[in-house]
Amino acid sequence: MPPTHVVATCGLIRRADGKILMNLNPKRGWEIPSGQVESGETLLGALRREIFEETGVQIVVGPLVGVYNNQHSSLIIFAFLCEHASGEPALSDEALEIAWVDPALALERVEHPAVRLRLQDMLAFDGRTVMYRVYHTHPFEEIETFQLGASDQPRVPFE
Repeated sequence: MPPTHVVATCGLIRRADGKILMNLNPKRGWEIPSGQVESGETLLGALRREIFEETGVQIVVGPLVGVYNNQHSSLIIFAFLCEHASGEPALSDEALEIAWVDPALALERVEHPAVRLRLQDMLAFDGRTVMYRVYHTHPFEEIETFQLGASDQPRVPFE
């Protein structure tokens, strides 16, 4: 059987005052907006659509911060930093509550370990090092971490 993966995006949206947008997902708890890329969609198109559908806000997409591989569900997530462009947050089926949160307090809201890992990387982004992480869920276990773009990261030999 050919391999199949689900591709998704997520975005850490900052407002001009530095606060970030978080939503309360009925399945995963507090998180940043995210969702699957639909057939024929680009990553950035899916990111803009998902954020608008979940929260009602428009964004400007910034840098790629991380690539995450959930091996439990064959899910690949591309994480981006974003800026709030327009719109007021509105509730949806995927956002039971929405809040602009001080970044220093954001991690306290997150219970899901994979969501926490992504958010930690996004909050710590140094402008050049993109994280690549592989993990399992149920129970959560990080399997592999690699910093793309970091000059001090050891090279992975060909096998």
